[in-house]
Amino acid sequence: MSTSPEPKGLVPFTRESFELIKQRIAKKHNEEPDEEDLKPNIDLEVGKELPIIYGKLSRGMVSEPLEDVDPYYYKKKNTFMVLNNNRTIFRFNATSILCTLSPFSPIRGTTIKVLVHPYFRLLILISVLTDCMFMTMNNLPKWGPAVENTLLGIYTFEILVKLFARGIWSGSFSFLADPWNWLDFSVTFFELITRYSPLNYMLRLQTARTLRILKIIPLNQGLKSLVGVLIHCLKKLTGVIILTLVFLSVFSATGMGLFMGNLKHKCLRWPQENENETLHNRTGNPYYIRETESFYYLERERDALLCGNRTDASQCPEGYVCVKAGRNPNYGFTNFDNFGWALLALFRLMTQDYPEALYHQILYASGKVYMIFFVVVSFWFAFYMASLFLSILAMAYEEEKETAAEKAKKIEPNFKQTIKELQNEATETKTTQIEMKNRSPAAMNTSLDILEDATLRHKEELKECRKKCPLCWYKFAKTFLIWNCSPCWLKLKEFVHRVVMDPFTDLFLIICIILNIHFLAIEHYPMSEETNNLLSIGNLVFIGIFTAEMILKIIVMHPYGYFQVGWNIFDSIIVFLGLAELCLVHIEGVAAFRLFRMLRIFKLGKYWPTFQILMLTLSNSLVALKDLVLLLFTFIFFSAVFGMKLFGLNYKKHVCRIDKDCQLPHWHMHDFFHSYLTVFRILCGEWIETLWDCMEVANKSWCISFYMMVILIGNLLILYLFLALVSSFSSYKAAPAEENSEAENPQLAMAKIKKGINYVLRKILSVKKQSISKETMDHVNNMYVKENVSDHTLSELSNTQDFLKDKEKSSGTEKNTTENENQSLIPSPSVSETVPIASGESDIENLDNKEIQSKSGDGSSKEKIKQSSSSECSTVDIAISDEEEMVYEHEKPRHLKNSYGRRSSPGQISRDSKRGKIWQNIRKTCCKIVENSWFKCFIGLVTLLSTGALAFEDIYIDQKKTIKILLEYADMIFTYIFILEMLLKWMAYGFKAYFTNGWYKLDFMVVTVFCLSLIGKTREELKPLTSIKFLRALRVLSQFERMKVVVRALIKTTLPTLNVFLVCLLIWLIFSILGVHLFAGTFYECIDPTSGERFPIYEVMNKSQCESLVFNESMPWENAKLNFDNVGNGFLALLQVATFNGWITIMNSAVDSINVNVQPNFEDNIYMYCYFINFIIFGLFLPLSMLIGVIIANFNKHKIKQGGSNIFITVKQKKQYRWLKKLMCEGSERPIPRPGNKFQGFIFGLVTNQVFNLVIVVLICFQVITIMIQSDEQSPQMETALYWVNSIFVILYTTECVMKLVSFRCYYFTVGWNIFDFMVVIFSITGLLLPMTIGYYLVPPLLVQLILLTRIIHILRLGKGPKVFHNLMLPLMLSLPALLNISLLIFLVMFIYAIFGMYNFAYVKKEAGINDVSNFETFGSSMICLFQVTTFAGWDGMLNAIFNSKWSDCDPDKINPGTQVRGDCGNPSVGIFYFVSYILISWLIIVNMYIVVVMEFLNISSKKKAKTLSEDDFRKFFQVWTTFDPDRTQYIDSSKLSDFAAALDPPLFMAKPNKGQLLALDLPMAVGDRIHCLDILLAFTKRVMGKDVRMEKVLSEIESGFTLANPFKITYEPITTTLKRKQEAVSATIIQRAYKSYRLRQNDKNTSDINMIGGERDVQTTKEHVYFDKAKEMSTMQGQI
Repeated sequence: MSTSPEPKGLVPFTRESFELIKQRIAKKHNEEPDEEDLKPNIDLEVGKELPIIYGKLSRGMVSEPLEDVDPYYYKKKNTFMVLNNNRTIFRFNATSILCTLSPFSPIRGTTIKVLVHPYFRLLILISVLTDCMFMTMNNLPKWGPAVENTLLGIYTFEILVKLFARGIWSGSFSFLADPWNWLDFSVTFFELITRYSPLNYMLRLQTARTLRILKIIPLNQGLKSLVGVLIHCLKKLTGVIILTLVFLSVFSATGMGLFMGNLKHKCLRWPQENENETLHNRTGNPYYIRETESFYYLERERDALLCGNRTDASQCPEGYVCVKAGRNPNYGFTNFDNFGWALLALFRLMTQDYPEALYHQILYASGKVYMIFFVVVSFWFAFYMASLFLSILAMAYEEEKETAAEKAKKIEPNFKQTIKELQNEATETKTTQIEMKNRSPAAMNTSLDILEDATLRHKEELKECRKKCPLCWYKFAKTFLIWNCSPCWLKLKEFVHRVVMDPFTDLFLIICIILNIHFLAIEHYPMSEETNNLLSIGNLVFIGIFTAEMILKIIVMHPYGYFQVGWNIFDSIIVFLGLAELCLVHIEGVAAFRLFRMLRIFKLGKYWPTFQILMLTLSNSLVALKDLVLLLFTFIFFSAVFGMKLFGLNYKKHVCRIDKDCQLPHWHMHDFFHSYLTVFRILCGEWIETLWDCMEVANKSWCISFYMMVILIGNLLILYLFLALVSSFSSYKAAPAEENSEAENPQLAMAKIKKGINYVLRKILSVKKQSISKETMDHVNNMYVKENVSDHTLSELSNTQDFLKDKEKSSGTEKNTTENENQSLIPSPSVSETVPIASGESDIENLDNKEIQSKSGDGSSKEKIKQSSSSECSTVDIAISDEEEMVYEHEKPRHLKNSYGRRSSPGQISRDSKRGKIWQNIRKTCCKIVENSWFKCFIGLVTLLSTGALAFEDIYIDQKKTIKILLEYADMIFTYIFILEMLLKWMAYGFKAYFTNGWYKLDFMVVTVFCLSLIGKTREELKPLTSIKFLRALRVLSQFERMKVVVRALIKTTLPTLNVFLVCLLIWLIFSILGVHLFAGTFYECIDPTSGERFPIYEVMNKSQCESLVFNESMPWENAKLNFDNVGNGFLALLQVATFNGWITIMNSAVDSINVNVQPNFEDNIYMYCYFINFIIFGLFLPLSMLIGVIIANFNKHKIKQGGSNIFITVKQKKQYRWLKKLMCEGSERPIPRPGNKFQGFIFGLVTNQVFNLVIVVLICFQVITIMIQSDEQSPQMETALYWVNSIFVILYTTECVMKLVSFRCYYFTVGWNIFDFMVVIFSITGLLLPMTIGYYLVPPLLVQLILLTRIIHILRLGKGPKVFHNLMLPLMLSLPALLNISLLIFLVMFIYAIFGMYNFAYVKKEAGINDVSNFETFGSSMICLFQVTTFAGWDGMLNAIFNSKWSDCDPDKINPGTQVRGDCGNPSVGIFYFVSYILISWLIIVNMYIVVVMEFLNISSKKKAKTLSEDDFRKFFQVWTTFDPDRTQYIDSSKLSDFAAALDPPLFMAKPNKGQLLALDLPMAVGDRIHCLDILLAFTKRVMGKDVRMEKVLSEIESGFTLANPFKITYEPITTTLKRKQEAVSATIIQRAYKSYRLRQNDKNTSDINMIGGERDVQTTKEHVYFDKAKEMSTMQGQI
């Protein structure tokens, strides 16, 4: 790298400077530039402030042309520089071409001064902001047009100034060289046309005025650079976007083939005898009828009920028949009738917007079997695409962060080095100044001013920072704010200091804060008078406590010291607001002061280090990302204004199309506020419903284009911001950065309390122990005296007493160990060592069972294990019975008697040893049984059968008597098998080893569940016990290692985030309490029972009027099912808002609410939308970033602990990971040998040619296009044409198959892709012939096309499709083992919850989200419901149906046919627990799925960036080598070296032209100008690794590895090198040219002497050029080395 040039002083740009520029331009074409390595200086970019080291800016230099101080621009770009008062850098082109004035023109000089002036930019910014404000208005004030004309004049003046100052098109800094100037010119031009043109129909040009909002971006340098970064991200996303479009197109074509025309199938009323005339129209079509009169509608549904002719599709009620008639649902916009609408439906599924409605429509019309299509598209495809987008953006963000860090590292040393150089050269500056005075008087202040400003300014800034206030303020503070009055005051201060700083004081304050939070949370509606008084008194008490705290701290710290602490200022604000609330409590309109009570919750953060760290990280991140936040807000503002201008009038004009009352709905774009809300809703992922309304009232293409723009660009900004926040939180550490004494005080207080409690317990326990030990010893002595007085001495009794004490200590240690182990499912190695026979069941992967068993076989090891074992049931101990009896000594004193008896009697000892051996043999036998692989397989099979049997217990089980009886017997058999297994493990491992293993405890719980379910069947009153049978499926966890690994990994990544989760929960608590204060009791409304709609406010104004309305009965004053009447309901409502399910209904209720017991009115409280917007930003987006960031940090930490391997895969799967990696590499297939037959060889060469593969891919694309052009109601001619086109495709694919069979012979079926193509051809031919045999109506019309469409997968094939697709598929393929494990866990969770739902919600009334498709009646329907909830779709509707628990909503005595269960009511509490728990668990699992793929992608990209070579790189090197050396001679010709280097993959890749780089490698050459493979590989490796310390080791490993792989290496002696050969070639060329010129001179003797002289000159020029070329090659070669 070249050293950075010294700072160039500020020198005016004179005519001499301009002449030098002209001279350089003249010489530019004849000379090669010497400064090829020059790059623009980062610190001298346009818009940045000029660093101080370049000298002081005198007044004469401000706004004047200066020579550019950046050598890159000064020497290469021919520019000059201008600085304003703020030292901001502006650059202009010096050349005067294409209508550009000279730099010394007075007109250009004046315009430059105007342009660079800070006030000019401020004027433009104020004008743009004013214009933005006017654009939000629908009706301008009277003076509005005048202001708009003034603003237009300012914009026109700005363009003229820029044109004169910069020139039109004369370089990189001209007017048209900046795209933002193009935007300004276009907008101003269109506005001039629309304003002063007589034409009034140019509405679209008027809308273009809104583009001026984007002018804010170039006015802010940070926003401008950020846009450049995002454009760079878009370039990286190109491959992902193309792949997404390909997949969307394929799935859209598949959807057309499966569902085309199906959504028009409706239940038509069958005509009666007197209705025949009404069913016909003028066309004679008997089914052309008005939909509202003839089709069947469900209650409160806009679209008719869909139906299908399949058995699993929806069936019509009696009196109706299923026919294809009418239009499609949702104004006709939801269908698969052509490619455009199918593509929109698939994009909707990919973005997960209202997918449950589309599920239901398709399943109603086509059948439940097609749920597989939605699982693939809506879950896997959406997951994969989202992972790819996140991965690419994360990679781009990390690159940007690394670039910024490198820039920061480079800047500081440069400045420090410059300052040191200036200090060293300060003594020599006098002569330099004299010379510069002679040259230019304006450059006098170059060197000394630099040094002075670098030192003096720093000192002045320090002084200014220290002296923020005038001196009089310090005198005032010292006199009045520091209280040191008298000795009495100081004594009081000292006493108060002891009280305030005592740890128990902080503990008391924490308790008060928690109690205050509890008081805030227990407010509800309706609330009794006693509760209200209690809360009021509590509020007074807490205000008094916090006020006293503030006063006491002011006494201790003085007012001056108190208000120096941020938390104290916050406390004082809380006290002030509380006192203000008390003073203004009786004044109307100041109830908002109650909301400030929420701030007291944040007082908890003072004692919560995690809260402080997270808030500090969040604030720092938002400050660092302020430009990104501003850009996002600017885009939302622009989109809202653009949508309002584009569609606002259409909503007002055609409102009757979307509302039967011709009233604007809640969501429209007629005014700015509603347009802003609509854009915000689109960015939240809810866009399809508002798009339907937009397309109904406005142009469809404009609506779709606008929505796609908002979705794509908005989500790009949001994802980038999200990843930036996640990246900042991923560095979170649990330990606080700074210790706070107030945070430590509660811990000290708790430690003192624990110490006191332990002291009291120790005293109590010591007294009990003494009494117990005395009783025990008395009993032992009595037994001893009675039975064995003569055989024992007093010393032995004392030893017995010591032994008892030792046993107490050891048992206590064992208890502590057991308690510690119970905290985790993973036992520690210490526990597994105590049960060596059970090592196979241990959860520790690295535990070697064979080693332990071999150790246990040795006698010495037996004794060691016996002494150290904490397990009473170890089979290693021979005297196991004695040890078991001694464990229970304290509980059963008779064991002592037996033990001492055995000691005294030899016969008894022999009998006991026999019993011990028998017992040991029994346990060994049990151990062999449970350790046997066949036994484990049998238990696993029984576990799966017992789990699968649960799926049959649906609502129809009572009608299937045989299956019911079989299931009852199966339950009994399963129970007995599991009990037997448990008993065997008890015998083999012992109780302690069994119950210290978390998985065994889980098995024990499942066995208990089996027993309880059997008991529940015996008696009617115990029948509820059978409902816990769903827990039986948990046993699957302990039987399969893949699930164990996932559960362990989830525990590792999730448990450490508990503290962060509590912080997020605290934020939600604040919003919930705030919602209770704002909306409690206001969601009630008076409902008309006939229509089910709310009465208008002019008919019913309040609750009393509603109850007084009597038709047949009083009108119901009903509350919304989701409300904010208490904190619990508030949490549930916020969860629905957070998952964007049912949130529209909640927001509509909030904005319509007025007050308690008052009838809601349409948008009477419209600004309550702001509450939900703030919650989505501060309660959802930011906490989600915190939580995911911390999960990623834990994931990386545990991944590093495991050596970089994935924590979600087993040891066996790590081998699969390596196998997948090899499989994804190029050339994994074995090459097919070329046939010897000439004809077969010709075909072989044809089918293996790359052009042939390209033709096949083009055919596949054309075949996809033929599907795209089809539609539902196409003409018969089109049908015939498509039939023959499909036949041609089948013939072509069959021909390809036959050609490959002929050329590849039997090797054809050794390649999986060929087998796939062969099956496609067979099924295609069958699909063509099948309609001729069984009829056209029984075969789907697009069957053949769908079969042929499967060949599109060839574009993902490595080596056949685009390489970018392979790079994008690689992370997914490598993540497959981990994803498979996680998917198994998801399926198990879904299975358990599906069974639980069948037991609890099978008979719930069908309404809202529970219908004929989504219900809990059968296992399949339950899984459909849970799949919806897994994608966070539609669970609000299911919960609404489960909320039906009152007589008015359901019938608890309803008879359900075929079963004894009565009623169709739900259980709200169980339903809430069911859905909330499932959402949290599934969210946690899915987040980890995303983390796995994204981290794999980042891992691959980081390895590519690193200067290291992996095994894959060497494998790819040899794969490319085989193409250049097919005969495996280990040599290639030197002429092929350039092509070979260009054919390699990075990092060994060398782009052409690369001959200079290859010469620099100086490769040895053998006879025949051949180069050996190893020499090339070693040289390329050196080039990649550079000066890496590991290079020598890598080179030696490569050489040894190559020698082992090629034992018959051909020995050779290099005769030359590539560099020498090039020199020889150059020398030969020179000699040839000299000889040629000599021959010419000899042949032309009759020519003149002048021609001879000219010939000599030509020869001399040729020689010079040759020598110059040679010197240049040598310099290039040296630079490369």
